[in-house]
Amino acid sequence: MSTDMFEARDRCDPAQREADLFAKLPAAIAHAQATAPGWASHLAGVDATAITSRDTLAALPILRKSDLMRLQKEQPPFGGFLSGGLAGAERVFMSPGPIFEPQPSGSDPWNGARALHAAGFRSGDLVFNAFAYHLTPGGFILDCGARALGCTVLPAGVGNTDLQLEAIEVLKPSAFVGTPDHLKILLDKAQEMGRDASSFKRALVSGGALFPSLRKEYADRGVDVSQCYATAELGVIAYESSAREGMIVNEDYIVEIVRPGTGEPVADGDVGELVVTSFNKTYPMIRFGTGDLSAVLPGLSPCGRTNRRIGGWMGRADQRTKIKGMFVDPAQIAELVKAHQEVTKARLAVTRKGESDAMTLSVEVAGGTPSLLEAVGLTLKAVTGLKGDVQFVDPGSLPNDGKVISDERTYG
Repeated sequence: MSTDMFEARDRCDPAQREADLFAKLPAAIAHAQATAPGWASHLAGVDATAITSRDTLAALPILRKSDLMRLQKEQPPFGGFLSGGLAGAERVFMSPGPIFEPQPSGSDPWNGARALHAAGFRSGDLVFNAFAYHLTPGGFILDCGARALGCTVLPAGVGNTDLQLEAIEVLKPSAFVGTPDHLKILLDKAQEMGRDASSFKRALVSGGALFPSLRKEYADRGVDVSQCYATAELGVIAYESSAREGMIVNEDYIVEIVRPGTGEPVADGDVGELVVTSFNKTYPMIRFGTGDLSAVLPGLSPCGRTNRRIGGWMGRADQRTKIKGMFVDPAQIAELVKAHQEVTKARLAVTRKGESDAMTLSVEVAGGTPSLLEAVGLTLKAVTGLKGDVQFVDPGSLPNDGKVISDERTYG
């Protein structure tokens, strides 16, 4: 297994890494309390100098994405969690929710370069970036990482498949970043149109699960695909190496796995909510609850990297679900129900159709009409940004289990 590392500390002694992280944590917490009123309020009464271990960190309250969304509405735009002011941010973004995020300063503000390096990206590669550059930070997260690594980036974004294929055929990018499904869309369309997309040799995907069958299909087509786990608030938290045994936690993050709905850490190996602390001075995150499920894996990666490993994305601790790289929230389905007085209840099922995510909205309606079916479909697309099938069901037929979104995809 290759031991070609991004930097020497990828292989540092785990105990030393742990000591280094918690040695600098008190100053990071004190900085957040002093410069961001949101953190001063959230961590009121906390003595930063006392937070020097996992046990003391676990006593701090978790800030969840739903909390951040609420606080941003109360104190727009950042809820008081941006240190200093906008002068410290290079860009600002608006993600679905809505939720606003600043881009910190620096050449690799979301720590993407290490994950790209582990995926085989090297200086001189031309990287086709199929993440969105419009409003959301998705396109910029790995764009910055690739350029920090010495790569050249083609900012393709989403859509315009025909134009993208023309660019691929002429420019011959060797590397791809985007959602797991999008590369297949490009390769299939190229084959259908007789265009040459054979230049791709490696890819790093995120924003959804990379299913084993899809990874094998890519390998059969000559593309080595790795995945990473990232969020807009934190950047690239964990990434795969050539070992393909879980995801390695990125440097400069403290990762905890807690029992969903609590702040209580679970034992290594147990599945729980992923909670992350970062050391970003512009937009610090201290015990940020991602809402995603994962677990700490035992031992170290065979590739030689020594940081902790997690099992990757294992679903959601709540019903907020990522579909085709975008989050869909139960509140959006509630908005749809309110928009159509004929609808009494709705439930969104997320499945796989071939190698792509698919969603079907079941709505309880008495005597639905084709025009209502079409109208509900248009509202579904408007509130979620995604197309889905809609079906009518009899009133009272949906399960009485509190589920608004049912993720029926299988992972593993």
